[in-house]
Amino acid sequence: MTTVPSQVWKNTEGYYLEVLRNPWYRAVARLQNSVSELTVDFWRARGGQTLHLPVTTGSISSPMGRGSDSLPVQVDLMGAPTFLADSMQFMLEFGCRLTGTDTYYVMPSFRGEDADATHLCQFFHSEAEIVGGLDEMMATVEEYLRHLAKGLLEREADVIAACGGKVEKLERLASGRPFKRITFDEADAVLGGTGIEDQGGWRTLTRDGERLLMDKLGEFVWVTHWDHLAVPFYQAFGDSEGRTALNADLLFGMGEVVGAGERHVTAEQVKQALELHEVAPEAYAWYLEMRDFQPVRTSGFGLGIERFLMWVLDHGDIRDMQLLPRRNGHTIVP
Repeated sequence: MTTVPSQVWKNTEGYYLEVLRNPWYRAVARLQNSVSELTVDFWRARGGQTLHLPVTTGSISSPMGRGSDSLPVQVDLMGAPTFLADSMQFMLEFGCRLTGTDTYYVMPSFRGEDADATHLCQFFHSEAEIVGGLDEMMATVEEYLRHLAKGLLEREADVIAACGGKVEKLERLASGRPFKRITFDEADAVLGGTGIEDQGGWRTLTRDGERLLMDKLGEFVWVTHWDHLAVPFYQAFGDSEGRTALNADLLFGMGEVVGAGERHVTAEQVKQALELHEVAPEAYAWYLEMRDFQPVRTSGFGLGIERFLMWVLDHGDIRDMQLLPRRNGHTIVP
């Protein structure tokens, strides 16, 4: 008999007893633990270093610029307005300069959006920053995902099958089959405009568009070189005119599960991007100064762990991947 979740997020009063009662949540806890341990193993083997980083910040990585799809979460910290981190990417860039090597972390990220079947307002991020360019970053992500697949097959195959997951999917991922790569312009041509939203100067790919691409090209598709205004300002320019970005989204499962990109090297490039995106530069003065002090070519990625586990368990609602549900605007205990 397949283990199924109790959807405790629908009625949070007394939910914690149902979490203790239902074996689904015990299985999710096991998978979370394995992903964390396998992540440490992966980066240790590569010489990467984790850092203990604060979850508060004065300079969010997804400010409300022209292409931002993320609302920042602002809090009052003893009278000081601050933000809960939507990503630790900036700090990991700092970490690469501090340590001289790749840096990574697994920590929560906070977004000011409502939770639904594919979004959480608080989720766990496996993020990393490496010294190198976008191609190296994409190859690293592929190695990391195969490492996770192999490890979960060795450690948790029975748990995955009991919860309705198909171990054959993990076996295909672990096999080392190369991922497909397509630019955004090529994706637009493949889709014939279907699933592409024109925002007046820049385009984005809808969830339906992501699914259509996977239907046409197969699972595990990289979509690279998006319109620069569709991505955060910190992604490096992909052409001399600044029309495209050196970024890539990896589609599988429900759609985009990994976002990756190369960063600007110089302060001048960041200034150009801030102006293009109509983002006030004041909160990013330190980000500019860091590049003047120590210019380094880095690239990074973020994997949504709950989205990854949705794919592992072949499940359709990300809210069932949380052990302790959280909703913006609601007080939930514990």
